[in-house]
Amino acid sequence: MQKQTTKKKNPKDGSNGSKAVKVLWSIFGIALLLIIVFFFCVAKGVFGTMPTFEELENPQTNLATQIISCDGKVLGSYYVENRSNVYYSDLSPYLPQALISIEDERFAQHSGIDSKSLFRVAFGVLTGNKKGGGSTITQQLAKNLFPRGENLSTVKLVIRKFQEWITATKLEYNYSKEEIIAMYLNTVAFGHNAYGIRSAAKTFFDKDPKNLNIEESALMAGVVNAPTRYSPIRNPELSMQRRNLVLRSMCKNGYLTEAECDSISQIPIDMSHFGVMDHTTGQATYFREQLRKELTEWANTHTRADGKPYNIYRDGLKIYTTIDSRMQRYAEEAVKEFVGGSLQPSFFEHWKGHKNAPFSLKSPDQIDELLDASMKRSDRYRMLKKDGLCEDSIKAEFNKPVRMAVFSWNGPIDTIMTPMDSIRYYKWFLQASLVSIESHTGHVKAYVGGIDYRFFKYDHVMQAQRQVGSTFKPFLYSLAMQEGEYTPCTKIPNIPYNIQLDNGTFWSPRNGGGGGGEITLKTALAQSNNWISAYLMNRFGPEAVISMARRMGVKSPIDPVPAICLGVCDLKLMEMVGAMSTFANQGVYIKPMFITKIEDKNGNVIQRFSPEESEAMSEVTAYKMIELMKGVVQSGTGGRIRLVYKLTNPIAGKTGTTQNNSDGWFMGITPDLTTGVWVGAEDRSVHFRSTALGQGSRTALPIWAIYMQKVYADPTLNVSKGNFPKPTATDVDLNFDCGKAEVDYDAVEYIDVF
Repeated sequence: MQKQTTKKKNPKDGSNGSKAVKVLWSIFGIALLLIIVFFFCVAKGVFGTMPTFEELENPQTNLATQIISCDGKVLGSYYVENRSNVYYSDLSPYLPQALISIEDERFAQHSGIDSKSLFRVAFGVLTGNKKGGGSTITQQLAKNLFPRGENLSTVKLVIRKFQEWITATKLEYNYSKEEIIAMYLNTVAFGHNAYGIRSAAKTFFDKDPKNLNIEESALMAGVVNAPTRYSPIRNPELSMQRRNLVLRSMCKNGYLTEAECDSISQIPIDMSHFGVMDHTTGQATYFREQLRKELTEWANTHTRADGKPYNIYRDGLKIYTTIDSRMQRYAEEAVKEFVGGSLQPSFFEHWKGHKNAPFSLKSPDQIDELLDASMKRSDRYRMLKKDGLCEDSIKAEFNKPVRMAVFSWNGPIDTIMTPMDSIRYYKWFLQASLVSIESHTGHVKAYVGGIDYRFFKYDHVMQAQRQVGSTFKPFLYSLAMQEGEYTPCTKIPNIPYNIQLDNGTFWSPRNGGGGGGEITLKTALAQSNNWISAYLMNRFGPEAVISMARRMGVKSPIDPVPAICLGVCDLKLMEMVGAMSTFANQGVYIKPMFITKIEDKNGNVIQRFSPEESEAMSEVTAYKMIELMKGVVQSGTGGRIRLVYKLTNPIAGKTGTTQNNSDGWFMGITPDLTTGVWVGAEDRSVHFRSTALGQGSRTALPIWAIYMQKVYADPTLNVSKGNFPKPTATDVDLNFDCGKAEVDYDAVEYIDVF
């Protein structure tokens, strides 16, 4: 038998195996400890600043300040990024479904980091077959709220990724899933200057986020991945493919049936309501620019909780204004309908074939000087001057043809012309402005500063000071009424009157109508009779009239000369309308106001605004003036309101036409609204050559009438057609019918000044 040999067991073998296990566990423990220490250091900001708890509670983003109308419509925004926050309840139910389906299918299950996605990405990197990203919606939100910065090294990028993981878990701890979805949609960019879902929904579809349908929601969810690549404007085919991919993902995740997905995928993308939002588009552009100036001053004197001044471009304020979006729309439509549809074509025809048109100047040298002055006021000139070009070089640049878009009433025209030719081209266009004020509150309800802010930035409501013509006469008549000696039915001889000037000479205005006999003050104002105005001026003097105008809110300089009775002074439209509203407000002047309150981004009221009031005249005097000015519409220069536009309710008004017909005015007063309109060209040398065409009753009054027709036709506005309230005083005779009308509807208004 063969002897078996057995190998003796080495006593060291067991100890080696045990030691190896211990080494592995030690390595694992050390690695785990290092990972814990690493994450601890990341969380504590050792490798870079981490957002604090307070920052997570109040994430800082550039939020647009919203301008909100009194009827709750967003008129526009001031922004660095056009972004406004929404709550989850403000979203269409399809938006979260679409977003989760395409970006983060396990959003409801994870706590900020999706381990399955991470393993998939890691495996893809190792095998070179990477498909899709591993970032959850919460991680993307962390990156959006606390941006990485640019040009990071690989090491810093890895560290930044870990920081985002930690931030994502903190976000999940501090916010609900619904809040995270809303925050994400508030922070993401959609392209076309739209930041956040509210801005994007408005830009792409002119809708609120709540009203987006399935296919629109799918498009929005698809665009965020690559806004330029998937833009429905720049790349409609790719955008369609991306939208349909989102729809299939929604079907896969149970939000849509196969039939619904197939049906909706066939619907074309409708971009008919697309419109990039900026400060030159939308409603009330001139108003928004004026408001911006005032808010900038306000922000400089008001501080946030951190002691820093408010920033209207970043702090997400909500500015609640007095503007009514419906009335604003009617005002803009009225200007476009009359000026663009009737007055401007008439003006073109009027000057057709005339030398030096449209200038009344006969000297070519004067016209050249005027055009040269306009050139020097242009942005192009200022930029060339800033670049160091000499005058001759600048003029050479202005005479080089360039491609540009120019204004027309039918929309912008793409053309090629020299900048100097474009300056002359724009001289042809008549401008118009309108302000409508709620008489008893001072709230500005509509504000139109020009015909198109994109091409004509100059605001004819608050910037322009133009000769007011006969619309100044109510200041003079108010003074006469206030003194108690005169009533609307007081008769004065209708003859020329001479006023002695300081230099010993005499001045007497010419009149637009016939003379002889006596006429009442009511008829005199209805006719816009210059002789009676001269009589009253001689009786009271310029200083007293100016004092009355000051009590009614007029701040612009006025020379104390007798000719102001004919309106030779230059005033602002806003001043005039604010002053005229005093009559409808029983003699109390209210300073026109734009803002009712300002809120911060969290809805806290920062400041409320109250009207500034002062008594300008007695309520009896105000009522007398209303009766006087009703005569203008009943049987005077404002008769077209009744005859042509069929507005037969009680209306007080005053037309105005300045010398050479450069400016046409109409002030119209109803119990609820005081509205003023001005019409004229940028340069006073551009105007109609005849008063029959250029007087205020033909240029400005129609805009007022069209506007009021639209206002009255809207029952939601509830604007009264009733009569003006009588004063509470019972010891005063308030019968001012004055017998039979002494003038006809076709009374012509014009003035001559010395």
